[in-house]
Amino acid sequence: MNTRRDFLQKISMGLGAAALSPLMSQASFFSANKIPGRKLNVALMGLGGYAGIVARAMKQCQMATLTGIVTGTPSKIDKWKKDYNIADKNIYNYDNLQNIAKNPDIDVVYITTPNSLHQKHVLQVAATGKHVICEKPLADTAQQAREMIAACKKAGVKFYVGYRLHFQPHTREIIRMRQAGEFGKIMHVNNYMGFRIGDPTQWRLKKALAGGGAMMDVGVYALNGARYATGEEPIWVTAQEAKTDPVKFAEVDETVTFQLGFPGGAIAECGTTYNFNNFERLYMIGEKGFAELSPAFGYGPIKGRTHLGELQIQDVTHQAAQMDGLADCILNGKPDPNMTGEEGLKDMIVIDAVYESIRKNGQKILINQ
Repeated sequence: MNTRRDFLQKISMGLGAAALSPLMSQASFFSANKIPGRKLNVALMGLGGYAGIVARAMKQCQMATLTGIVTGTPSKIDKWKKDYNIADKNIYNYDNLQNIAKNPDIDVVYITTPNSLHQKHVLQVAATGKHVICEKPLADTAQQAREMIAACKKAGVKFYVGYRLHFQPHTREIIRMRQAGEFGKIMHVNNYMGFRIGDPTQWRLKKALAGGGAMMDVGVYALNGARYATGEEPIWVTAQEAKTDPVKFAEVDETVTFQLGFPGGAIAECGTTYNFNNFERLYMIGEKGFAELSPAFGYGPIKGRTHLGELQIQDVTHQAAQMDGLADCILNGKPDPNMTGEEGLKDMIVIDAVYESIRKNGQKILINQ
């Protein structure tokens, strides 16, 4: 694994501290001023595969701890109790979730249920007065996302989306470099993310649970990456879909290519798929230089290079860094690192436009944020 030499030298020299705002440097994933003995108490809602990844990662956390679970599958409870020392009083199901409101052992609920359940569950959790973290994509549509944001504001709770890469050090470094002007004006972005999906009976291939296919699930990485690579919001989109297996992908999209136009003139060429592997890259070109991350969006290790050479940066456990970082935001008032519900809404607005363009045979769709 690469060392952190170049990155830490820049941080120690103070070359990126201001440019990273509101993002925090790698060395500041959690605050030096944290409250002694105080940790963010987290309950996971929906105990599927990703919840397990988050739970295992949280064993490394210094500022966040797993204290509760919400599940509709009783058979999973005993293993989770044993593996993560979950107390009986901190175990809930979808019918008694409202009781979590009176539980001081839980500060925030992290929703990792299927995509199309996100809106319902965010509204439920917000009503209990607990802070909310929701996995991406935030919702099925931008309108649902707006309703979720409104509900959290009305309840007075913080609302975050699981954009774990916003705490990933390679990603943060190219954002720092872009903000510092080291690439010059951004001219072009080329992002893609996808994989060959397996079990044809899984929820990701059922529109009623997934909301959409590859575009919703992993295309959001390419989209979000184009936005932080340029530092701008797209003003138009064109999109196309290819489907080689109309049986397996009867309800959802299989492979989508989409193009984004930005106010500064940059165009992003992006792609996503459920049909093949080895499809993961972020590439940005500016007047003064370039950056490439490949792999760029998976769970790691992320690797990258720029016009200055290889990024000599040690990766981190993404979910641990995310949870400690968000704990720092909630407990110590650190600035939100572009992971709020509003950030999720911006992606949903573009995803809506992608699907509209596909329905209209690739027609250019103007985006009104």
